[in-house]
Amino acid sequence: MTALRTPLKMVRGLGSAKSGTDHFVLQRVTGAANMVLTAFLVYAALHLVGASRAEVKEFFSQPWAAILGILFALSASIHMRTGMQVIIEDYVHGGGKVLILLLLNTFFSLSVGAAIFLAVIKLFIGV
Repeated sequence: MTALRTPLKMVRGLGSAKSGTDHFVLQRVTGAANMVLTAFLVYAALHLVGASRAEVKEFFSQPWAAILGILFALSASIHMRTGMQVIIEDYVHGGGKVLILLLLNTFFSLSVGAAIFLAVIKLFIGV
């Protein structure tokens, strides 16, 4: 297989990063999970239109609703992070800019996921 590589390619060491398939599969799995979990959230939103805060607390105090809400937070934040990571790696040039944007992307995705997680937990325990 090395016979197919040009001498310049071998000197630069620019080959497969060995993680493209992982990102592709992760994006598809979290995308499929998000379709199901978003359907739950649409159901919950339509069910709770005009409901009081107490009714919303009662709905999310059920374990199945809290679990689906937490799974949505996890799946959506992973999907958002990996999607933006691919965009940053493909379209931003310059090592320093890429690193900073990847760090900001990770922190932002974790923050959004944590905020959703905290909101669901607060509703679940009735705070």
